[in-house]
This record gives sequence, C-alpha cells and structure tokens, in this order.
Amino acid sequence: MYIYNVTINVDAASHDEWFKWMQEFHIPEVMKTGCFIDQRMLKVLNVEDEGTTYSVQYTFLNMSDMEEYKQKHAPALQKQTIDKFKDKFVAFRTILEII
Repeated sequence: MYIYNVTINVDAASHDEWFKWMQEFHIPEVMKTGCFIDQRMLKVLNVEDEGTTYSVQYTFLNMSDMEEYKQKHAPALQKQTIDKFKDKFVAFRTILEII
C-alpha cells in the first residue's frame, strides 16, 4: 500500500475558509474519484513557517491507482483549489510506500 501525501502551508488570513473548503469539498471530491481507499488530515506541529501546515494523506493500493488519479483527476481538482485560493497557500506532494 501507498500514501499520496500533500503537505500544505496555508496563509493565516485564509485558513478558516481553506480548511472548510478542504473538509467539505476538496477531500470528498478526491475520494469520489475511487482512486483512494482512505484519507486523513494531520496538522504539522514543528513548522516555523508562517501560517499553518497540514499533511493530507490519501491511501491507495496500486501505483496504477495513482497514475489514474494524476492523469484523469488531479489537474482539474488542483486547478479548482488554485483558482479559489491563488497565492494563499503552497503545497508539495510526495508518494510514500507503507512498509
């Protein structure tokens, strides 16, 4: 099994709106793709950056699931968030293998 990890630092002024967006829209939309079997959202505590940092983790079974997500779903879902929050957050993505 694998984890698609998205680490996001969000501006303090936009935090509440962004957090609600993630909980009520973005994460449910990602899960509706059928590419992931579980998700969780964690707050990163040891970050000295301004704003608040989160790790959003989506569990998937096969690399083909991740490829399908990247090809068919990720561009539109990421664009929606970028359009809504523009320069109010930064994100980087990693893929982890559960061992």
